[in-house]
Amino acid sequence: MWIALSIIGGFIILTLGAEALVKGASQIALRLGIAPLIIGLTIVAFGTSAPEFAVSIKAALAGNADIAIGNVLGSNIANIGLILAITALIKPIRVKSQMVKRDIPLMIIASLLLTALLWDGGLGLIDGIILATLLVAYLVMSYLKADPQDSDEVDAEDNNLAPWQSLLMIVVGISMLVGGGIVFVDGAVELATVLGISQVVIGLTVVAVGTSMPELATSVVAARRGKSDIAIGNVVGSNLFNILGILGITAIIAPISSQSLATLDLMVMLMLAAILLPFAWTGYRIGRREGSLLLICYLAYISHLVLNA
Repeated sequence: MWIALSIIGGFIILTLGAEALVKGASQIALRLGIAPLIIGLTIVAFGTSAPEFAVSIKAALAGNADIAIGNVLGSNIANIGLILAITALIKPIRVKSQMVKRDIPLMIIASLLLTALLWDGGLGLIDGIILATLLVAYLVMSYLKADPQDSDEVDAEDNNLAPWQSLLMIVVGISMLVGGGIVFVDGAVELATVLGISQVVIGLTVVAVGTSMPELATSVVAARRGKSDIAIGNVVGSNLFNILGILGITAIIAPISSQSLATLDLMVMLMLAAILLPFAWTGYRIGRREGSLLLICYLAYISHLVLNA
């Protein structure tokens, strides 16, 4: 009974938190004249990456920094192969030219950089500083090059909150996403343990998907509300933050080893990041066909993990 309540309750909290975050973020974008895409790439992306950040920092402080690698790779793979795929299946996503020409290529470059830095067996202090510095540079560049006109149309209902109410909705939304994600992961891990699924498979699948549930809830809600900028910006921004921010800060706190990391995991992350570019470039939209292909790739990867665990 507790397992069912955790999973169902966590999902409900996630959904409500996503609604609050998307509405509050849309309001902030409107009032400050910032394109919703930038909000999706920053505030929303960082907020939905909070579970991964909490897990990785907690592991680093406990002397288990290596957990961060599997957590980030599993989450990045799930963000594209599962979260973006399901979002596109529910409602095709419109893609802005900035996303195709700058943000998705930068996500691919960050993935390649991570692969290169891991070549010597892990991430050290210098690697962490490099990644964290690149994150700051990306945020500054995104803000300076933001085009307020390059945004989704704002619904009339979105223009009815005071600034403090918008900020409160963002804070409450992020808090609910973090809390709901923790409750959902706890229930899912408990269920997997009861069913006799190994800890390795639980970590690569259940925990990775569980910590990505905020991204799923937020992207689906954003897409259904017509906020395509926030929907795809959330996923791309989250993947960039996972690599540059989470691994960067974690490596600064404690060295990260990649000895137990399978080459396949890195290759799958790179492959999904790479194929997202032509998918988004074609007609500047990610439709149900592209969503189906991404989901098939993800299910094939998960099936391989389960069969070879």
